[in-house]
Amino acid sequence: MGGASSSKQVEPSETPTFFTQEELIKLKSTFETGGVKNIKPLIQQKLTELDNTELNIAVTGEAGTGKSTFINAMRGLKYSDEGAAEVGNIETTTEPSRYPHPSLPNVCFWDLPGIGTRKFEAHKYLKAVQFQRYDFFIIIADCRLRENDIKLVKEIQKMGKNFYFVRSKIDNDLDSMRKQRGNINDKEELKDIRKNHVSELREAGIPDPSVFLVSSLYPKKYDFILLNETLEHDLPNVKKSIFVLALPNLNIGIVQKKSEVLKKRVWMLATLSGTVGAIPVPGVSLACDISILIGGIIHFRKCLGLDDASLQRLANRADIPVNKMKAELKHPLLGEINKDLITRLSLGTAVVAVSAVEIGLYAFPVLGSIFGAGSSFLMTYTILSDALKVLTEHAERVVKVAFLTIK
Repeated sequence: MGGASSSKQVEPSETPTFFTQEELIKLKSTFETGGVKNIKPLIQQKLTELDNTELNIAVTGEAGTGKSTFINAMRGLKYSDEGAAEVGNIETTTEPSRYPHPSLPNVCFWDLPGIGTRKFEAHKYLKAVQFQRYDFFIIIADCRLRENDIKLVKEIQKMGKNFYFVRSKIDNDLDSMRKQRGNINDKEELKDIRKNHVSELREAGIPDPSVFLVSSLYPKKYDFILLNETLEHDLPNVKKSIFVLALPNLNIGIVQKKSEVLKKRVWMLATLSGTVGAIPVPGVSLACDISILIGGIIHFRKCLGLDDASLQRLANRADIPVNKMKAELKHPLLGEINKDLITRLSLGTAVVAVSAVEIGLYAFPVLGSIFGAGSSFLMTYTILSDALKVLTEHAERVVKVAFLTIK
């Protein structure tokens, strides 16, 4: 671990940031009038917002369509894992059931009662399940879309929320076709199934619908990953980042997305430590940043799926011994994170000045130049950047072991 920070330059429009344009303008103005000290509360406020912002995802459909299995798959769980939604073909949900993400509890999936019963008639359904609570709706159907599914979509349309059709258990359909007809062309069969559902929706008055064909038992196949990419794309800035961090580590691409999101946090944490100033004696001012560094590294590990609980869930999902994955984790950052470890890391870290563009502070470029190579800002920035790189590499190794693929 260590070495000079990357000198790769990026265009301002590509610079990662959690901030809206209005917030960046406010940061710039505050910095110009009051310096680093005055922007610290604004950055702390944004970090608090990131940690507390909720993402509520509604999942609805009739009994037996696979809602619970889908909710478990989205959270990286098997039915036997602690906190998994109960799987069954009988509709037992009479009220919205909340299922938080196992690592990020502010991300919640809600299993909603089926529409069309006396208690949940279509025109009263959204009010009964507290429609405004949810960021978007996922409608699960198997075999065919039902009249109640169409009714629900029309009600959601009236309210202006996003909705997504998920055709579940697609593996069962293909298996049934093989038993009936022998060899089949999976790609062509999936194309026909999607085409039929799109036609049904258009006939019902829903223009340009998207239908995702998934198997919650095989989330690396069919449209499961495409669905997640679509949901990510449609979410606003902060919630998009939260959603990415909550994704199960199904491939290396997801790990890399998470790493990019976490990079945005590095310069914010470094700025919180930046008011300490220059370090006259190695390690003296660093003591003021120990809690920031420890908290940042632990957060990175959790989001990248490297804590013990996340590793066990992934091992369960991949059906391999957890020790097989832990054998890949040979680095001090995967052990206890404490003051002694941070001190050792700091002594082995080469800190150099980095440009404002590199650290995402393009809104007020002078900030990058006021911290010298010995500043607390740059020490914190470099240690966290190096730690994130190491942890990302280990998360990628774990995924390779779990799924034997680098896709």
